[in-house]
Amino acid sequence: MRQASAVPSSPNVAVVVVNYRRSDDTITCLRALRDELDYPADALRLVCVDNASGDGSAERIAAAVPEAALVTAKTNLGFAGGCNLGVRHATGEIVGFLNNDARPHPRWVAAAVDALQAHPNTAAVASKVLDWDGERIDFAGGGVSWFGMGYSPHRGQPDGPCFDEPRDVLFGTGAAMFVRTGVFRELGGFDERFFMFFEDVDLGWRLNLRGHRVRYEPASVAYHRHHASVEGAGEFRERYLLERNSLITLYKNVEDASVHRVLAAALALTVRRGTALGGVDGAQFEMTRRGDGDDQATMTVPKSAMAGMLAVDRFVELLPSLAESRATEQAARVRSDASLRPLLHDPDEPLLDVPQFLAAHRVLADAFGISEALARPHRVLIVTGDALSERMAGPAIRAWNIAGALAAEQDVRLVSTNSCRFGEPPPFPVLAVRPRDLREHVEWAQVVILQGWALEQMPALRTDQSTVVVCDLYDPMHFEVLAQGRDLDQATRRDAVAATVRMLSRQLERGDFFLCASERQRHLWLGHLAALGRFTPALYDADPSARSLLSVVPFGLPDRPPRRTGPGPRGHVEGIGDRDKLVLWAGGVYSWFDPLTLVRAVQALGERHDDVRLLFLGMRHPNPDIPEMGMAHDLRALSDRLGLTDKHVFFNETWVPYDARQNWLLDADCGVTTHFEHVETTFAFRTRVLDYLWAGLPIVTTDGDSFAELVRAENLGVVVPAGDAQALALALERVLYDQAFADACRARIASVRERFTWPAVLAPLVEFCRDPRQAADRLPSALDTGLDTGRPRLPVAQRLRADAELARSYFADGGLGEVARRATGRIARLAREHRR
Repeated sequence: MRQASAVPSSPNVAVVVVNYRRSDDTITCLRALRDELDYPADALRLVCVDNASGDGSAERIAAAVPEAALVTAKTNLGFAGGCNLGVRHATGEIVGFLNNDARPHPRWVAAAVDALQAHPNTAAVASKVLDWDGERIDFAGGGVSWFGMGYSPHRGQPDGPCFDEPRDVLFGTGAAMFVRTGVFRELGGFDERFFMFFEDVDLGWRLNLRGHRVRYEPASVAYHRHHASVEGAGEFRERYLLERNSLITLYKNVEDASVHRVLAAALALTVRRGTALGGVDGAQFEMTRRGDGDDQATMTVPKSAMAGMLAVDRFVELLPSLAESRATEQAARVRSDASLRPLLHDPDEPLLDVPQFLAAHRVLADAFGISEALARPHRVLIVTGDALSERMAGPAIRAWNIAGALAAEQDVRLVSTNSCRFGEPPPFPVLAVRPRDLREHVEWAQVVILQGWALEQMPALRTDQSTVVVCDLYDPMHFEVLAQGRDLDQATRRDAVAATVRMLSRQLERGDFFLCASERQRHLWLGHLAALGRFTPALYDADPSARSLLSVVPFGLPDRPPRRTGPGPRGHVEGIGDRDKLVLWAGGVYSWFDPLTLVRAVQALGERHDDVRLLFLGMRHPNPDIPEMGMAHDLRALSDRLGLTDKHVFFNETWVPYDARQNWLLDADCGVTTHFEHVETTFAFRTRVLDYLWAGLPIVTTDGDSFAELVRAENLGVVVPAGDAQALALALERVLYDQAFADACRARIASVRERFTWPAVLAPLVEFCRDPRQAADRLPSALDTGLDTGRPRLPVAQRLRADAELARSYFADGGLGEVARRATGRIARLAREHRR
C-alpha cells in the first residue's frame, strides 16, 4: 500500500469502477488503482459498484480489495446507472471512471488533475486509452457521425507522437475519464436510459453545449483489455442498443434548426444499416405471419435488421421523456452546433464499409442536406455609427474589415446607423438603418459586434442574456472627448465626458468579449473592468489571464502590398512635383494632434531644402456628423500666416477614397504623425501609421504612444519629443535626404508589417466567432440568484437615474409597449431580490 502523502494541494479524487460478473478483472483493476498510482493515497477514494452480478462477485471483491467502498445495486443498472450510483457514494472534487477491464498508468490520475487545475474552464478530462500491451490506440479523441454514433477514429493505429498533443474534444470515453464532481451532478450524470454505449458521448456533448470544455490529456493513460462479445442474444442486444442510443444522442443534442432533417435521415439509415449488415453476418430470425384463414407465411429477417427495427420502436416509446430532456438541454445550451463542428465529425464519414449501406448514406446525406444542416454558420451583426462608403474613416474601415474577415465563415450583416453609399455591390450585406430600426437585426443575430455609441441605440441588448456581445474598444473615446471638447464651456464638456464614460461602462458591464488595440489599452480596460466588478471568481477561475475576455486586436492593414491604380498627389495636386520630397499626413486633423509644431518644423526645413512638401491627406471628415475641429482651423491659419500654404504645405480638402489611398501613399517619401503629451496619447493607437507601414514609408512620430515604441524598437524611422520643432525638422531631414537610412527603414518595415495585416490581427475575433459564448461571469450558473457575483451595487438614487434613462431608451426604441414589457420584467426581478 502506498504511503499517505501530506501534500495539501492535491484535490480529492474518487474513482468509480462498475462490475458485472467479471470479478477477476475488477480485482486486478482496483488493486492497480490502490497500489500503482502516483497520487496521494489520502486524496484518493475507490468506489466499486456491483451491478447485481448474483455470482458472488461482490463478496470476492470485498475480500480482495477491502480499501474500496463496495456499493451493491439491487438490479443491473448498466454502465450509466452503475456509474451514477457510484458517484452518489463518492466524495471529492473530481470523479474518475475506469472500466473494470482496464488498468491505469501510474500518472493516470495525477496528469488529469494537473490538466483540470491548469484549465479552470475545463470540466472533464479524456484520458488516452491504449490496448493492454500499450502499443495501439483504443481512444485518443472521438467524434460523432451525423446519425448519432460515437466512434474513435484512430482505434487500432500504432501509438505515436501525433497522439501526444492535448486538445479540446467532444467527449471522453467512459473507459477512462474524469469529470468535476459538481458539474457531473449538475448535469444529472450519465443518462441512464442509455444503459450502455454512447452515454459518454451524450455527456460530453451536453458538457460542451453548456459552455464547458472536455480536454484530451495524453499524459493521463489507461490500458484497456477488450473481451469478446457474448454470442447469440448478446450480439443482438448490443446491436439494438447501439442503434437506439445513437438516435437518443442525436435527438437530445442537435439544435432545433437541424434536428428534424437530421433525425429523419438517421431513422431511414437505421433501417438500411440493419439490412446491409444482414447480408454480411448472415444471422437471421424466422418470422411467421398468420393470414385471414389458416394460411401461414414464413419469412426470414436478418438479426441486424430486427435490431434496427426494435431500436426505432423503443426510441419512439421513449420520446415523451426524451422530449423533456431535449427541452432542458436546448434551453441550457450556450454553444451552437456550428461552433462544435470541429469536434463533432466528418459528415462524409459513413463508419461502415458495406456497399449497400454506403449508397444509402450518400443518398440520404444529399437528399436531406446533412452537410448544410450541420455546418450552419453563426449570424453575426456588426454595427457602426460611422459612414460606410468609398471614403471611410477609421471606425468604418475597421468595421468593414471585420465583416470581410468573418464573412468567409459566418453569416454577416454590416449595418451603419449613419449612411451607406457604394458604387459597386459589397461582397456581404451592408445597409444603413435608423437607430430605432436596429431591433429586427439584433433579433436576427446570434452575435453582435459593436463600437462607439451603438449599444445605446440597442437598449434591448443590455438585458438580453442570449445574444453574445462583442465590444470593440480600440478607441478610448473618453480621452478623445477630453481633448476634443476644449472649445466647449466647462459644464457641457463635463457632461460630454461623463456621458461617454457611462456609455463605455455599460459596454464593459454587458459585453462577453472585448477588443482593444494594444497592450497599453488592455491595461486600461482591465482596470475599468475590475472597477466594475467583472472579475468575479467565476470569470477568474475560467481564465486567470482574462485573454478570453479581453484580447488585443489592433487596427490592421491589407495582406497584399499596395498596387497603384491611378494618379496620386504628384499628378493631382498643383505644386507637388515628381522630384519633390513629400511628407504625408495620412488622416484627419483632430484636436488631440499637434500639426502646428509640424508646420513650424517644415518651415525650418524648407529654409534648407526648397523641395520639401507636406500634404494633409483629408481635411473634411467623410462622416457629416463630425464637424471640422478647432485644430484644423488653427492649422490653416498658421500655414497661411507663415506663407507656407500651397508652397510647402498643402491641404487635400476631400477625403481620399479608401480603395485609392495607396496611390497617395506610394507618392510619399515618409509618413508623419505628431501629437501632444497627454493621457490620450498614452493609450492611442494611430491608425494612419499602419498605412505608412503598408506603403513602406519611413515614419517620423512624436514620442509617447504605442507606435512610437514600435518605431524606436524596430528602427522604422525617428521618434521625437512632443512640441520640439527643431528635433522634428532634423528627423524629417534624415528620413528624406539620408538615402541609406531611409532604405534601411524600408527593409525593416517589410517584415514588421506582416504582424499587422488584417488576417493576422483579427485572428482572435475570427476564432471567438467560431465558438461564441457568454463570458464566464455571465453564464447562467454564475448568474444564479443564490450566488454573489461580486459586482458593486449602485446607490439607490443612481439606480433610479439609470432606470429613468433606460425607460427613455425603451420608449425611443418601441414606444409605451416596450416600456411596459421591460417594466414587467424589472418588477419581477426586484420581487425575486426582495424574497431573497
